[in-house]
Amino acid sequence: MARQKGAPPQLSRFAGPVGQLQYFARYRSACAQIGVGGWNRPGLVRQIREEVEASGTKLEGQIRLPKDGSDVERFAAEVKFAKEAGVTIFRTACLGTRRYETFHSLDEWTAFQARARKSLGLAEKVAAKMGVRLAVENHKDWRTEELLDLLRRIDSPHVGVNLDTGNNIALLEDPMEGIEALAPHALTLHLKDMGVAEYEDGFLLAEIPLGEGMVDIQKVVEICRKANPQVQFNLEMITRDPLKIPCLTDEYWLTFGEVKGRVLASALKNVRRHNRDDLQKIGRLPALEQMAAEEENIRRSFDWWKGIYG
Repeated sequence: MARQKGAPPQLSRFAGPVGQLQYFARYRSACAQIGVGGWNRPGLVRQIREEVEASGTKLEGQIRLPKDGSDVERFAAEVKFAKEAGVTIFRTACLGTRRYETFHSLDEWTAFQARARKSLGLAEKVAAKMGVRLAVENHKDWRTEELLDLLRRIDSPHVGVNLDTGNNIALLEDPMEGIEALAPHALTLHLKDMGVAEYEDGFLLAEIPLGEGMVDIQKVVEICRKANPQVQFNLEMITRDPLKIPCLTDEYWLTFGEVKGRVLASALKNVRRHNRDDLQKIGRLPALEQMAAEEENIRRSFDWWKGIYG
């Protein structure tokens, strides 16, 4: 929120990677993900590394895949500087938007898949050369089987998954089924709990504090730790108005090909089982009140985690 234009100066603690790390240290975070672009500024890598060492926070990077061969140099430079700061796992995403809002035909989706495979292939070569790993997020783009197919095609120990525990609900998947399938490939997690509510064109989807929603977080932790005892859990808490998942509109289905009607039936049954009328709507609140709402959700999530795991 503090990166938005016109954000109040009181939110300046989010400015820059060092400020972000200092904010995370307030919660004694064991791990944090931050963007690694622009770390070539003189002295910045040293500052970041010193902050990481002082706080004891494990650092993971967030990085944009190379669009094509001409973008590989930028990507490699960002990996280099971040690795010097101690980063060895880089979260990335093939699509920065949402599949059902971005593509308007199956042909568009198919073309995107080809571009994504090419971009990830270019990135994998850099990761292998530099001895780091890329964690591809299920970012409301790939259904689980599609992401698994992407991993099989890349077939590299340097590419795994940034497992988001809520995103695939937007693609009509049961969250636990996707988590169980992707956990063996998970290098890191975006841990989130989700709330849902019906609306005329489908359902609303919102991130809510851990332990208060439809995702069995304790089961998630058990599954993922069994698959990878070293896996990191990163709280992702975006406090905003609920997202609309318009799965009852024709446009929603344009990229899904052979997905069957029973998938929709199962998803809506799950929504109705967990339907709630208390999802936060904060879009019209002043920025400081929005920030306060997000801080409260973060605090409740950390309190829940500490209550379970100490």
